[in-house]
Amino acid sequence: MKVHLPEKLYYNIGEVAKAFEVNTSLIRFWEKEFDIIKPKKNAKGNRKFTPEDIKNFELIYHLVKERGFTLDGAKQHLKTHKDDTLDTYDLIRKLKYIKSELEALKSNL
Repeated sequence: MKVHLPEKLYYNIGEVAKAFEVNTSLIRFWEKEFDIIKPKKNAKGNRKFTPEDIKNFELIYHLVKERGFTLDGAKQHLKTHKDDTLDTYDLIRKLKYIKSELEALKSNL
């Protein structure tokens, strides 16, 4: 899943949940479950997620929601194969984009 967020230094939990089309409770849950998610917190305790956090959420979402990993399986996979998984995920995203562009060209012919 490619999320569509404006370029910012920080995103609040509502923006992140909306981008991933999930509840804020799932964002908080994944934050607790996965140590690669480390939002900053302001004086009020509100979470502020960085673009790096968003990229990690995309990776977790891909493993859990799209590939069907269990949470424990996703955690283990990220510990042992994070770089490989990130490279593969980026490649899949690029290929999906190319496919959609080709399908748009085909429909315009």
